[in-house]
Amino acid sequence: MTDFNVIRQFSFPTIIRFGAGVVKELPAHLLANGLSRPLLVTDSMVSSLDFFRDIKDSLTAKSISVEVFSDIHKNPVKSDVLKGGDVYKATNRDCIIGIGGGAAMDVARAIVLRINHHRDLFDYDDLTGGDQYVTEEVPYFITVPTTSGTGSEVGRSAIISEDDTHRKRILFAPKLMAKIVFADPLLTMELPPFITAATGMDALTHNMEAFIAKNFHPMAGGIALEGIYLINQSIAAAVNKPTLEARSKMMIASLMGAVAFQKGLGVVHSLAHPLSSLLDTHHGLANAVNLPYGMRFNAPGLETEFKRMALAMDLSETTGEAVVSHLFELNQRIGMPVRLRDIGVKEEHIETLSDLALADFCHPNNPKPVTKKDFKQLYTQAL
Repeated sequence: MTDFNVIRQFSFPTIIRFGAGVVKELPAHLLANGLSRPLLVTDSMVSSLDFFRDIKDSLTAKSISVEVFSDIHKNPVKSDVLKGGDVYKATNRDCIIGIGGGAAMDVARAIVLRINHHRDLFDYDDLTGGDQYVTEEVPYFITVPTTSGTGSEVGRSAIISEDDTHRKRILFAPKLMAKIVFADPLLTMELPPFITAATGMDALTHNMEAFIAKNFHPMAGGIALEGIYLINQSIAAAVNKPTLEARSKMMIASLMGAVAFQKGLGVVHSLAHPLSSLLDTHHGLANAVNLPYGMRFNAPGLETEFKRMALAMDLSETTGEAVVSHLFELNQRIGMPVRLRDIGVKEEHIETLSDLALADFCHPNNPKPVTKKDFKQLYTQAL
């Protein structure tokens, strides 16, 4: 049995220091690498919490100069990145530490790109071949996750929206991966139930969609199955009665989902992204509500894949519908809604949502094609 009080190190896809209390190693790591002026990038909520103050105090106690940038939106936009880059340069920083959930990580990683790359930020959009312009060195980058959802701490991309249209853009390059991750499950112990549930269902969506994505990547598929297993074991406890073991398993599964989805995502994310851009819905919440409907859409013809996911979830029945029923039940057990109307979606939104979903970059990797008619039907079913 794994002892989650022990700090361990493993490397996939970058160096990960994992375990309770591991964030205390951060000051020594900076000094050992000749760094003493970090920009801490986080969100306004995390910046107000006791553990964040403790991290700052541990750095200043070692004569490390700390600057905090937390002026970011829940769904990050380009201006967040530009402001953060200005702060980095104006205060003469020498490295960047992303501390928080997906929004903080995305902004931190985009600032890493921005410092020595001076074209318009969206010239680097991966969907238009912008990665070819990522040619310069980037600042030393460290990540410290405080939620178990996006897994962005081990990512190589940032999703940033346009300020005016809220269209999501992807900034990607291998050199944008963190040099090291300090994954400390103790930082998640005080998260409120809603955030734990929403981010946890985001991680589950990553793993499930990656497993059935049409691209060929058997290693990512294997990682995704183990991620599904760990989340099914631990998410209810992490939400309703947190333990170090449950929080640790969720943090590991979140990391695994972010590694696995290099195989691709699918229809659920394409349903969820427009809810965030149009209605400012929390991304994990949007995934949670749409996950059962998207999986029901995909199940016919994927009986073998759904059987394997059902086995990873320890279900007695191994059909696609058994998996879907379990997802509805799981949402209810952790306080997530099961209808879009419960999160502010109205019938008049469906046309616009469907247009945005069709334009989204995730569903081309779905195991079966998705049309605008399909999106409208899925939104209507979920309403």
